[in-house]
Amino acid sequence: MGAESKRFLKVADEVWIATALLHRENPQAEDFGVEEIERRAEREALAGRLRASFHIHVAQHCVANRPPHPARHRMLFETCPGRRRLYRDGDAQHPGRKRGKVTPDRLEMPYGYNGLLDWYGEWRLAAPNSAAQSDLFLALRRATVPFAARKAPVKTIRRMGRKK
Repeated sequence: MGAESKRFLKVADEVWIATALLHRENPQAEDFGVEEIERRAEREALAGRLRASFHIHVAQHCVANRPPHPARHRMLFETCPGRRRLYRDGDAQHPGRKRGKVTPDRLEMPYGYNGLLDWYGEWRLAAPNSAAQSDLFLALRRATVPFAARKAPVKTIRRMGRKK
């Protein structure tokens, strides 16, 4: 990839490419750790060295179901704390991200990576339900346990046991 392409590759697009590569290389995996995505991007070296803002893009800026701050991208979905996968239609999203970018613009993709956009079109249609929706336990847990309780499950379980 030429220096010109490296200079203009958006960090969010680099995040999407690294995550898409992981999904394509590991079709059995539901999601990936933030660190796995960072390592894959480092290995690909799309923009040379990994840029300082890459981590915050994976952790916050590109995540559909997190509050926008400031970016409104919907490229990733947080399956659980520290885990991400590519966003799919039908995934939960923060209301402030409704019109957020889901994929890189085809014309802005680095040379040789446009095939990922075609692959993604098939991937997201092949599995229309998110991992959380297809896992009955996780779906029920999210629907019935208040968000604050998910952060302290042991205390919640103890409290629930006392109410009987």
